[in-house]
Amino acid sequence: MPVWHSHREGWLLVDALETASWKSRLSWVGAVPLTALFLVSGVWKVTSPLVWAARIAELGVPQAFGLAAALVVGIAETVGAAWILVPRFRRWGAILIGLLLVGFMAWFAVNYEALRGADCSCFPFARRVVGPGFFAGDLAMLALAVLAGMWARRPAGARPALAVAATVAVFALVSYGVETQRQTGAPAPAAVTVNGQPYAIGRGRFFLFFFNPMCSHCADAARRMARLDWRDATVIAVPIEQPQFAGQFLDDTGLRAVVSTDFQKLRQAVGYTLYPYGVAVENGRQKARLTGFDAPEPEATLQRLGFAH
Repeated sequence: MPVWHSHREGWLLVDALETASWKSRLSWVGAVPLTALFLVSGVWKVTSPLVWAARIAELGVPQAFGLAAALVVGIAETVGAAWILVPRFRRWGAILIGLLLVGFMAWFAVNYEALRGADCSCFPFARRVVGPGFFAGDLAMLALAVLAGMWARRPAGARPALAVAATVAVFALVSYGVETQRQTGAPAPAAVTVNGQPYAIGRGRFFLFFFNPMCSHCADAARRMARLDWRDATVIAVPIEQPQFAGQFLDDTGLRAVVSTDFQKLRQAVGYTLYPYGVAVENGRQKARLTGFDAPEPEATLQRLGFAH
């Protein structure tokens, strides 16, 4: 009898190990691709928060909350990617990533008609647009999160997990500080092309306004800026697309400006992200980059800088 019990216990142990083995493999199958996807997406956001603040505003988030949203989402995605890769944190990572995915799908579902067809890619190597494919992709990632967390070991080590989150948060804030610092004092091009001739911007105050003549948001911002007193600065309007309609745009909005077609020359020099976009230049140096064009911006910043009254 003891021999029989020993054999039975041995087989039970083998069965338990085999069961644990295939569950562990499935957990890794769910965790590894999510780690790669969310690490890329999260790091992209925390290293370019101002760019992502503008992109998030394009997806319906009020511009006043765009920067905070970019930082919070970027930190959460990076932390989720780190947690889900570590077996003892994996269940927490799966829950965090699952909540993010549910939140993304809920936002785009509520705003579907307004955002249908809009670029919503969080990954630099793939373009995604709001539509049925977006929801299918997020549901697939949600299934991977469930697969990763369902058979993950019981979470352990809250303090190390929180240390990971704190490290990511500090990195994000430092990255934001560095990017903000780069905006102040960076040199601007010595001249731009206006009416086919070089137009010096090395001395004095100039506001470079990047716009699309067909963009209603740009037009609203231009109409509000047209009401400002620009005695201390010159507006240089830079069309991103369809430059042949730039003059008509200025006539329709009443904004007094000269038009430059040097978008390709300027885009890298001034860190252009998405239109509408503005750069305040003083004596050849960039004073500020403006990505917010919902009232009271950009008027408040322009007045604070002394470019307009």
